[in-house]
Amino acid sequence: MEVKTPTLLVDKGKCLQNIDRMIKKAKASNATLRPHFKTHFSAEIGDWFKKKGVNQCTVSSVDMAIYFADHGWDDITIAFPYNLLEADKVNKLAKRVNLNVLIESEESLMHLGKHVQEKVDYFIKIDVGTHRTGIDPRSEPLIEKLVNHSSEKHTFKGFLAHAGHTYGSTDYESVKWIHDMSVKVMEHLKEKFGGMLSYGDTPSCSLIEDLSAFDEIRPGNFVFYDWMQKNIGSCSVEEIAVCMACPVVAIHNERNEIVVYGGAVHLSKDVISEKDAYEKTKNCFGKMVYLKKDGWTTDIVGHVDRLSQEHGIIKLPENEIARVKLGDVIGILPVHSCLTAELQGHYLSTAGEKIEKMLKN
Repeated sequence: MEVKTPTLLVDKGKCLQNIDRMIKKAKASNATLRPHFKTHFSAEIGDWFKKKGVNQCTVSSVDMAIYFADHGWDDITIAFPYNLLEADKVNKLAKRVNLNVLIESEESLMHLGKHVQEKVDYFIKIDVGTHRTGIDPRSEPLIEKLVNHSSEKHTFKGFLAHAGHTYGSTDYESVKWIHDMSVKVMEHLKEKFGGMLSYGDTPSCSLIEDLSAFDEIRPGNFVFYDWMQKNIGSCSVEEIAVCMACPVVAIHNERNEIVVYGGAVHLSKDVISEKDAYEKTKNCFGKMVYLKKDGWTTDIVGHVDRLSQEHGIIKLPENEIARVKLGDVIGILPVHSCLTAELQGHYLSTAGEKIEKMLKN
């Protein structure tokens, strides 16, 4: 691997193992795996799923749905509220694929009925506690109206939820509590109104063994994982399948810091708070590891203390800073791989092969 500028490395072997584990878990729970592709944005990585028998996917935008439709995916859920301004694009896409959209208001559903002539199935998005989007599950009169508006062309498919608040968890018990509350809410709606249940977040789908309450699961981050997921307990360091390779451009021994070419425009500014040896809270924008011929080590040697647009400042103990030289290329395990991946023009496999991804217009 020849790296001269910040480059996101992808370990295909680890990705395939992560995919295999999630497929196995879905099968054991008698649930369909409809992975969310907003983590990797890549048709090539999508093919890794397809070769293992996964034929349905989730995306986060109409443009992403078009990208994956252009690469052979014909059963797609757009897990983002229906955008009235993209009705024409939705209609054209629905001519090509089996398409599911998200509805959470009467206005949206009426607009869909008037402006999208092709067959489209819709999920009713339920807020199970994240408080980002979705209908309050207690709003049953509204839910009943949306269910009953189902027609031959625009068919109510079921209820969809994303328990994104699990990302604030730091242990199994809190993830399990959120999952159990979500099950209670979703099962009640299914019992009263019918339809299927679609549920997805990587912490729940990674940590909870029995996901049989749901008809399908939609995790996305699990294909790469990251330091945030490791902190939650969703994965081990060994299962993190991406690493940002960054050249060392400055060394400041007097303050135990190195500066790398790799800042917020490469890693994003996602941050987690951690405690140091003295129980003092510190910000962490990523963890430093050393690169090797076929990937990276799993021993954490330092943390990214702060970022500017192009610069990353890494704190290192004295024994480690002595090992680093100007011109070295080190690795950073990202805090949140989804945003880090989104910022890249392409990836580089640990075998040195370029992996193309969707680029935004």
